[in-house]
This record gives sequence, structure tokens and C-alpha cells, in this order.
Amino acid sequence: MTGKQKKVLIRILISAAVLLAALFLPLEGLPRLLVYLCGYGVIGWDILWKALRNIVRGQVFDENFLMAAATVGALVLGEYPEAVAVMLFYQIGELFQSYAVSKSRRSISSLMDIRPDSANLLREGQLVQVSPEEVAVGERIVVKPGERIPLDGTVVEGSSSIDTSALTGESLPREAEPGSSIISGCVNLTGLLTVETTREYGESTVARILNLVENSSSKKARAENFITRFARWYTPAVVIAAVLLALIPPLVTGQPFGEWVHRALIFLVISCPCALVISVPLSFFGGIGGASRCGVLVKGANYLEALACTEIVVFDKTGTLTKGSFTVTGIHPSGMEAPELLELTACAESCSTHPISQSIRKAWGRKMDPRRLGQVEELAGYGVRAVVDGRTILAGSEKLMRREGLDCTSPEAGTVVHTAVDGVYAGYLLIEDEPKEDAAGAVARLKESGVRQTVMLTGDNEAAGQRAAGLLGLDRAYAGLLPADKVERTEALLKEKSPGGKLVFVGDGVNDAPVLARADVGVAMGGLGSDAAIEAADVVIMTDEPSKLPVVIRIARKTMRIVRQNIVFALTVKLAVLLLGAMGLAGMWAAVFADVGVSVLAILNAIRALSVDEKAP
Repeated sequence: MTGKQKKVLIRILISAAVLLAALFLPLEGLPRLLVYLCGYGVIGWDILWKALRNIVRGQVFDENFLMAAATVGALVLGEYPEAVAVMLFYQIGELFQSYAVSKSRRSISSLMDIRPDSANLLREGQLVQVSPEEVAVGERIVVKPGERIPLDGTVVEGSSSIDTSALTGESLPREAEPGSSIISGCVNLTGLLTVETTREYGESTVARILNLVENSSSKKARAENFITRFARWYTPAVVIAAVLLALIPPLVTGQPFGEWVHRALIFLVISCPCALVISVPLSFFGGIGGASRCGVLVKGANYLEALACTEIVVFDKTGTLTKGSFTVTGIHPSGMEAPELLELTACAESCSTHPISQSIRKAWGRKMDPRRLGQVEELAGYGVRAVVDGRTILAGSEKLMRREGLDCTSPEAGTVVHTAVDGVYAGYLLIEDEPKEDAAGAVARLKESGVRQTVMLTGDNEAAGQRAAGLLGLDRAYAGLLPADKVERTEALLKEKSPGGKLVFVGDGVNDAPVLARADVGVAMGGLGSDAAIEAADVVIMTDEPSKLPVVIRIARKTMRIVRQNIVFALTVKLAVLLLGAMGLAGMWAAVFADVGVSVLAILNAIRALSVDEKAP
């Protein structure tokens, strides 16, 4: 809870205590008025100030003005408890809304984690550590293992594996060798690289991602608060009606003004939309609370409203629909048994820290006896040559097998590690980033709920992307995309939705932040996702389970049904009692029922939004 919210909470508690004291203390006359005014001032001074300030600015008719007019009217009529209670309930509703929105907000500065603080500039044969902004195009920098690449460029010396997942979303590390282009923000995993820069920092991939986040955020259309929109029409209408009620009948009939002014003030009290200003935010808060109990954090009521209209769902692949970790999914021997092929490959890869090597050793599941291992040679960009139990083992890419003059075939999708033993091809291991257990079910449930399209955007190659889309039952997949490409593709998909429909994007990495910000609703996988993605998103799935998305969409739709029920109920009762009040058939008790009674019933209905059945269809 923020400092501002704590102050509002303290004011609510003080005002509630004063109200209770005034109700039970035997006070009359001026002391009674002063106690109620004290409680009213504590809880309502900011609303009165906002109403006055907006009037000065020419923005007269908003919810602040209506709340001020209604409660001041109640004070004039001598209904002091009503005035304090109405303002108190309004502030509680506003606190709920404010708390739900700000609870999950983190500083956008977390995105700056992808920006390297320095670059190792090669100058006159010496390494000089400088800021990335100081490096000009054409200069050479050195990137050590474990360091983040500070600028876009071309490798001129050295070979290494590059982790590009933070920017491209691609699960497989890329091999970099002389002549290879590399982009800033990626991590150098294994070797020492000398890079000739091709862009200044301001034009680099990292800088462009930061700009994309800022520009995309400014394009996002956020739904206006319902009460503000409603008050634009409702408030001037009831104020004008109250003024006319106080003036016209006395002038026409010659009756005393006092009677009609009294009716007009009752009319204002009845007109206070307390049931709406409390129950509508509370309904949304109930929906937000219900989603939180399911492990989904929604950053505001407007996002629940948008989720209820979901028409197109766009997924990132790695870390969102898949686990983001490598697993051996197939062993295909040639001339030997599968266990022996796995064992020899794992032993040959035992000295490597590459993620693929780690997945092979994990699949073997045993500890390597160092005495079995002889000479080991890393073949940068190809694989490894190792002597295991006196036999020479080659393990690596198809390029390695071709270089050694060995025939081999690779499947269309997945990562393949080929193995040869003493110059004879022995088979291959298929390594893939496995789909999450609930991913296919999540896609199916989205379709059952009425989502028109399910789409996947990924930095992986075309074969891997289409294979994953087929396994998960997605309608479309676009592969080989960089962050800017994902934004462009999202822009195109936004044009395909109907006027009332919404596009939801689900992602987990820094590279997803621009798209998360551009979509109607951005959903981040928060358990393992990056801080930047979580900040840019409107909804965060804290459990990293795609199956939570159809759950939160169902919660959003239930919440919107409750909101509509409360609006129709509150307005129907209000209009009926307003007519009775104008005719002099409804006094303050009727006003209290129309205000507090309807509010209680609407709140009880709103509480239903907290109840969530995750297993419901």
C-alpha cells in the first residue's frame, strides 16, 4: 500500500470512528453538528476541493461535484449521518480501486537491466572501459564470456554461443563466428569475441526496444472510468432538474419557495449515485481479488473490462507456451542401442556448460567418471571431439558431420545433436523446448470460450514454430520475428478484430515488452518472466501457467455481468424514487433507501465476483 493510500485509510478509520461516536453520543444542536462536520471534513475535504477546483477550470459536472452537491445537500437538510456515510462509502470504493491498480506497479527502470553499463573498447592495442554511448561506428570492442553485448556489430575474431532469448525470444543459443552479426542486449556465453560496431548506441537494438516500449505505451487506449462517463450526463441532468424543481412550481402555483427548495434538496440526496460509485468499483475489485486468488494479478478495472471482450489471443512461444528449457525428446541410434548412444554423447559433452550439453547429461542421469574421459577438444560452432573409453566421439551439428565426411539426416523441427564413434555415424539426439503441460488445454478452453483466433509469435525458426503451433492447436504461427517485427505483426492483427473486440498478448521476456504495451491487454508470465515484461503488462500470471488465461477471462466476463446488473438495478430504483421525491411522495427515508439500501444490495451482489471456480468450463 502506498503512502497516499495509507493516508486515505487513516482518514476513513477516523471518520468512521467519529460517525459511530456521533450516532451513540447524546448530542443535540450545535455540538451535534460540529461532531458530524468534523467527520465529514476528515473524509470529504479532498472531494470538495476537487469539485471546487474543477468548477474553476470549467469542468463542473463530474462525480466529485455530484458527491459534493449531494452530501452538502444532506447537511443542509439536517441529515448529518447520511452526509458522512455517503462520503465515507465513496472513499472506501475509491481506495479499493486505487489499491488494486497500484499494488503490482513496479518501476519501468527494470527494463534498463538489458542495457550494459560499459563497453570494452579496443584502442591502440589496449582495452579501455567506456560508456556504450562513447563508442563510434566502426570501432572494435571486446566482449568477454558472461558479459552482455553492449552494441550491435559484426564478429571479427573469436567464436562463441550467444544467448539471444532476452531480445528475440529464441530458446536456442546462436553460434557466433567471424562474419556473424550480433545484436546488443544479448549475452556472450562461452568464448572471447572481438566485435566491430555497426550502429551507435542510440540506434542499437537495446535503445530501439526502450523506445518501442515508450511509444507503444502512448498508443494504448485505456477505457475511461464508468462513473466519470456516467456523471458527465447524469450529474448536470439531476442538478438542472433540482434547480427547476425548486423554482418553477412556486412561480407557477404561487406556493412558498421553502417547500419546493426542501423537495429539491431531497431530490439531490436521492440522486446521489452511491450504489454505483461503491458497487461498480467493488465489483471490479471483487473480480480482481478473485483473479488474485487464482494466481493472476490484474492491474486495473479497465483491463478486466477489456478481457471480457477478448476476441484474439496472441502468444509468445518460449517461456509462455513452452518451458523455456531443453529436454531430450528423441534418441535415434544407427548401428547401436539407444542407451549406448545417449551415454557416449553425454560423456563427450561432460565438460561443456552449453544448455544443450546440460540437457543431454540430465537425460543420461548419471555422474561421469573422469577416468573414462581422455582428450577433449571444443570445435567452436560445430560441437566437440572427445576420447571416451579409448574411442573418439564426435558430437555436434550437421555441419560437423559433413565436415568429417559423414552422411546424416536431420528432422525438420527441433535441435539435433549428431554423434559419430571412431569415424562411423552412430545416430542423433532430438532436443526440444517442451510445451507446458497445460498449454494445449489452455488453447482449447480459449476456443471453447468464444475466442475467435489464437496466434503465436516467435523468434524460433519456421519449422520449430509451425510444429509447436500444430501440437498446441493454435490457428496461426509467425516465426523468425525480432521485437520490432512482433509489434508490426500485432498492429496487423489489431486491424482484424471487430470494433468491440480486444486483442490480448501473452509473453514473458524483455523482447515482449513492446508488444505487451501495444496490445489492448498485455499479459505477462510473472513467475519466471522478466521485470520489464511484468511492468509493461496489464495482467500478470504469477504461476506461469497458460491455463490461467481462460480462467481470468471467465472472471472478467462474470464481473461485467455483475456490473451491468448493479447498474440496471441502481438506476431503476433511483429513477423511481426520484420521481416520487419530485412529487413530494418520498421523504428522506425513501432517499436513504434509494441511496444506502440500494448500495447494500448492490455491494452484496458485487461480492459474488470474489467467488471463482477454476475448474468451471
